[in-house]
Amino acid sequence: MTAWLGIIVGAACCYLLKLAGMSVPRPVVEHGRTQLVAALLPVGLLAALAAVQTFADGENLTVDARVVGVACALVAVALRAPFLAVVAIAALATALTRSLL
Repeated sequence: MTAWLGIIVGAACCYLLKLAGMSVPRPVVEHGRTQLVAALLPVGLLAALAAVQTFADGENLTVDARVVGVACALVAVALRAPFLAVVAIAALATALTRSLL
């Protein structure tokens, strides 16, 4: 029964959050600063997620093969490589670094 209670509470919270977002007045939503923040927020959150996944190992900061993979991916992006090539380059660089260490 505890799992179902958690599901019901989670669903209710999601519904209330959606309702709160729809209750924001139109002038606030259409304001230039609000639109700028809404456009830039996903980029910041994605960058933070990538940083945490690259440099964190549980509760500790670490530098390992993942850093090499991200660095190679950044170089590939700077050279305008296709997305699949960027992913393949990062994975290959990470795997090679792990095999050498």
